[in-house]
Amino acid sequence: MRQPLPRILLAGTGSGCGKTTVTCAVLSALVRRGLRVGAAKCGPDYIDPMFHSRITGASCASLDPFFFDENTMNLLLARSGEGRELCVIEGVMGYYDGLSPEKTAASTYEAACMTKTPVVLVLNAKGASSSLLAALHGFLTFCPDSGIAGVILNQCSAMLYPALRKAILERFDSRVQPLGFLPPMPDCSLESRRLGLITAQEDEKLSEKLQLLATQAQRSVDLDGICRLARQAPPVSWEPVRLPRYRPVRIAVARDRAFCFYYADNLRLLRELGAQLIPFSPLADAGLPEDIDGLYLGGGYPELYAKELSENGGMLRSVCSVLQGGMPCIAECGGVMYLTGSIAGYPMAGFLPGECFDTGKLVRFGYVTLRARADNLLCRAGEEIRAHEFHYWDATHPGSGFLAGKPSGKQWDCAVSTARLYAGFPHLHFFANPRFAQSFYKACLKERETR
Repeated sequence: MRQPLPRILLAGTGSGCGKTTVTCAVLSALVRRGLRVGAAKCGPDYIDPMFHSRITGASCASLDPFFFDENTMNLLLARSGEGRELCVIEGVMGYYDGLSPEKTAASTYEAACMTKTPVVLVLNAKGASSSLLAALHGFLTFCPDSGIAGVILNQCSAMLYPALRKAILERFDSRVQPLGFLPPMPDCSLESRRLGLITAQEDEKLSEKLQLLATQAQRSVDLDGICRLARQAPPVSWEPVRLPRYRPVRIAVARDRAFCFYYADNLRLLRELGAQLIPFSPLADAGLPEDIDGLYLGGGYPELYAKELSENGGMLRSVCSVLQGGMPCIAECGGVMYLTGSIAGYPMAGFLPGECFDTGKLVRFGYVTLRARADNLLCRAGEEIRAHEFHYWDATHPGSGFLAGKPSGKQWDCAVSTARLYAGFPHLHFFANPRFAQSFYKACLKERETR
């Protein structure tokens, strides 16, 4: 299949250069123009897509070359562009940063190549002038087919930009197009914490910040140039991924400030299989929704709300009761923590043994491939799925149902897995192996038939 989709990819020289700020500014300004804009995010990220969706009013796809082959990447890109006039993709880390310093595998660069998307490089101009030209030269020549067609200068003064623009045009002879700048905007900073930015629903001044960013982008970013570059992208091409359609089931999904890490395409895939997803709040609701057939506890920040979660005894008892009765459940990272005996000493559901504690550092960080040690809720013994871990907290009993392996060769046991449960710190993207989602769905269907 082929679908026309004007698009650009905003990449950075490294983490902290301002990719997300520039992306939010461009998205907000394009939406203010009245365009129907879609968005996608490279890499295993939950937080940036929340900002994108807040701006565009549409779900944000995750495009990850480690998780997906080229066909799946383009399928998910096309889905993010359905009904949209233009799509803006935000990169991850530095443009060429991937699985190792020697390779560009799983990098934003690889995502740009796989999706044939024109790239705009975000350069942080704070404290630099001519050195920006050297950095740009390096990014353009590091790979001959860099795909970099434009550049936006972040943290650049209005006084300095005209000279830099002229220098870019003269030195690179139209190989790369200067597309404007954002000045220092301290009132619009997107605050961060250990695991990344403060989430969109937590930033009380986000709407005001986005309006200021949109106004500035209208003044100092070449939005017409961005649109012209986006229209140079070829149509997206992919082969459909055929999914079965089952009888309906009802799956309760934890959605509040404590549990907010979900890939939009995971939820969409479950709906396409036939599920009705019922959101609930472990923080605020007295118990689980009625008449449910499965439970999905995503990641998030339960450690920040441990006291409130612990005080909601009705919900803790409700969750523990249905799991003791055999209800199918996927619990990832923060969801696992909620099922243990305690978080930082605050009692939790107690369905899983042990307790959770702050390690003070990233634990088992990065991409992994999971291989099942035995038949379980999601798969047969020996089956694999690619996943990702990113957490500072750990559990005294993290499980041994799967063998996790990093690309470097390092391995460890992880996840509690039974015929009715997957509870592990690794986050799963169902499109990395849709059979895992189908197995979960079939278990939910069996639960409904039994009841």
